[in-house]
Amino acid sequence: MPDEMASPLIRGRGGSRYFEATMSELDAPVIGILGTGDFSRSLARRLVASGYQVMVGSRTPKRSVALFPEEAEVTSQMEAASQADLLFVAVFPEHYSTLVQLKPTLAGKTLVDVSNALQINKDGPSNAQQLADLFPESVVVKGFNTISAWALQMGPRDGSKQVFLCSNSSQAKNAVAQLCQRMGFIPVDMGRLSSSLEIENHPLYLFPSWRIPVLCTLILFTVFYLYNFIHDILQPYIRAGKNNFYKMPIETVNVTLPSVALVMLALVYLPGLLAAFLQMWWGTKYRRFPNWLDRWLTRRKQFGLCSFLCAALHAIYSLSLPMRKSARYKLLNLAFKQVKNMVEDSWVEEEVWRMELYVSVGILALGLLSLLAVTSLPSVSNTVNWREFSFIQSTLGYCALFMATLHTLLFGWDRAFDPAQYHFNLPPTFMLVLILPITVLLGRMVLFAPCMSRRLKQIRRGWEKSRHIRFILPEDNGYSGPEDISNV
Repeated sequence: MPDEMASPLIRGRGGSRYFEATMSELDAPVIGILGTGDFSRSLARRLVASGYQVMVGSRTPKRSVALFPEEAEVTSQMEAASQADLLFVAVFPEHYSTLVQLKPTLAGKTLVDVSNALQINKDGPSNAQQLADLFPESVVVKGFNTISAWALQMGPRDGSKQVFLCSNSSQAKNAVAQLCQRMGFIPVDMGRLSSSLEIENHPLYLFPSWRIPVLCTLILFTVFYLYNFIHDILQPYIRAGKNNFYKMPIETVNVTLPSVALVMLALVYLPGLLAAFLQMWWGTKYRRFPNWLDRWLTRRKQFGLCSFLCAALHAIYSLSLPMRKSARYKLLNLAFKQVKNMVEDSWVEEEVWRMELYVSVGILALGLLSLLAVTSLPSVSNTVNWREFSFIQSTLGYCALFMATLHTLLFGWDRAFDPAQYHFNLPPTFMLVLILPITVLLGRMVLFAPCMSRRLKQIRRGWEKSRHIRFILPEDNGYSGPEDISNV
């Protein structure tokens, strides 16, 4: 890696002199970097590739010169601070005090703080605010802390494109924003320097929007797994002494995964229905939802992806069922049993049809779920308009929920009416799983009724029951559809 870092990103003819001559012809701005760490090296490479003159300020220039591209001039910190009008402060916050001697030189110049905190800081002050306090005559801009050294070195194609910026000076912030765009990144204005605390905490969050969906998935998996264990393994062992514990690693997991997937998929569309019914009850769209419903609505994507993960694992587990030794032994025992009992034909028409339909509908449900998962990716969702996105996520999403529910119904078939399926007087798992998705589908059908859907459209276009604001909806012109009913 050191050899790779030492090699220049852009090789010029004649080394740094040729570069300096070329840059002077193009009148390229001079950008300074204080610090010689990994981030500084990657930043220097990207700035050089973007056509800037780069001066790197180091306490030991001779030792650090070999680590930077030839086109970047490695010099003392004082020299870099005096030559550049915009400087990146790429040193750790605890070392800010070593730059105090540069205070007169840095007066009136723009300092870009790229540091991150070691842990989430909710009280403040931020690193950028501390830097601003140390250099009151300089203008501090917070930015580039969410960009990794890898993204800088490889370019925005292999990393995040967004650069969050904040500063008390609009002029300095605009200058850094132009630099971001020239480097191939997308600047995002976050306001004044007081927002720097939020920007510094951003890289430290560990999947904040995934905690509740993942926790819900794990809880559902644990509950359904224990229920299946008691229903299918423990009960036969206690009642008949039958040892089915070999089913725990694959069969029990394979029955649990689709249960979790179906419930999680129903939880994707349940908050939209609740929001729609609340707006119908209140008669206005200008009243805030409860906080728990707000958080639920913003995490529907994560719930859906967790559902897709469980469904995909269920498909893989199902394909692996015939490869088990236990499945082969069962098949051999059944064959010997048929030969012993002189059974000529074991074909059961009803079971054959049930399995054919069950597998076919399951494949269709997984295909629709895959489409929902793919279109939830930002790179895909940015290529479709709002109507296309809502059609896929709402209309096709409800189709996926319906197909998954039908898949479960075909799996159960007539077992709900067989007393032998109620082990310990507990109903089969599929009966419990079907409660929530059928409730969601019935709620969707209620909202799809013309009287309900028309009133809901009126409310979402500004109609209020309390103020008696009345108007006539414009003609739909073919644009009304199921995706418009409960899409919040």
